[in-house]
Amino acid sequence: MHCLSNLNADRPTFVTHLECGLDGGRYESDQIHRLSKAGRPLLVKYDMDAAAESVSKSDLHERPADMWRYREFLPVRRTENIISLGECQTPLIRMHKLEAEGGELLVKDEGRLPTGSFKARGLCMAVSMAKELGISRIAMPTNGNAGAALAAYATRAGIETFVLCPEDTPEINVREIAAQGAKVWRVNGLINDCGRMVGEGSATMDWFDFSTLKEPYRIEGKKTMGLELADQLGWEVPDVIFYPTGGGTGLIGMWKAFNELKAIGWLTGKLPRMVAVQATGCAPIVKAFEQGARHAELWPDAATVAAGIRVPVAVGDFLILDAVRESHGFATAVTDEEIVDGLNEAAQKEGFLMCPEGAATYAAWKKEVRSGRVSPKDRCVLFNCATGLKYPLPEANNTLDCHKSFAEQWS
Repeated sequence: MHCLSNLNADRPTFVTHLECGLDGGRYESDQIHRLSKAGRPLLVKYDMDAAAESVSKSDLHERPADMWRYREFLPVRRTENIISLGECQTPLIRMHKLEAEGGELLVKDEGRLPTGSFKARGLCMAVSMAKELGISRIAMPTNGNAGAALAAYATRAGIETFVLCPEDTPEINVREIAAQGAKVWRVNGLINDCGRMVGEGSATMDWFDFSTLKEPYRIEGKKTMGLELADQLGWEVPDVIFYPTGGGTGLIGMWKAFNELKAIGWLTGKLPRMVAVQATGCAPIVKAFEQGARHAELWPDAATVAAGIRVPVAVGDFLILDAVRESHGFATAVTDEEIVDGLNEAAQKEGFLMCPEGAATYAAWKKEVRSGRVSPKDRCVLFNCATGLKYPLPEANNTLDCHKSFAEQWS
């Protein structure tokens, strides 16, 4: 089986139209769209029955295990427009030591993807569709990893890219964005300030605004997390999914995937409970969930060590809340101290280096096992959204004198 066969094979696609996530308004496919007329995200719709007739589970298993295995459920029409850096199937790793106080605990390690984070899924798909639709200049705000993924894929596609990030974005992320060919600036504000500047620049700079959910296709890339997870578990799903939630594209995308698979009979029975995990220093979705609101309010003075989930306002807030409620899940917040403790515990006990956002899901799982909202009988999946190597690590300053024995210096 040739490792590139998914990227070389022409396969049918089944997109029928796009639909406003808020009011259901219909929009034509194969045209450039931003937000709907209601100012809300557009969702890609498929003829799922036709897709199911075209491909079977056994067909998929004959293909290489990568993101493009699921081509019939994705929007790119023409094979030559696929922009790929080798999007592998990410592993599910069982945390035997960490799960001692609860049920089966699995981590899906998205840090194995190109550019070291799950942002590769969404930006890979969105850039491929940008190429297909003839877009030549893109701008986006980022807390780090999304900008790195956009820079890599857009450079590969020959698309000019502008990235704006908060001034306290991790240095490695800013340098990574620049190194991979994008023009990058630090902004003395938060990601919503960066997003406002990108939006304001659309007219004068003639760029396409690639902010989270302001184009329809990043969701489709993130949707592959749900397709892949079900595939890895033998077309079953876990009881609970803990997902680090900022803009929430992945949570929305996975819930979309599970419902599409259920519609064609590939998933039967109950779907996973979706848990949106935020930090107490920036928890607009948690507040809206607890208040029974459909939309979240702007979170003032947002601050957390987990920069990827420091999103004070999300244009897809109602889609996140819909997924959480429809799945009988919930939204929960953990403190920075719990995040750091969780990161250290996973590293020291399991040898698994999580990113802060991934560690937030572990902290949330511990919290909710204790609260009783998650049963010790539940099989739970945590999403580690990026490699921990992208983030500051504790100092390690021990030294040895080569003129002395190790034993006499051991302490």
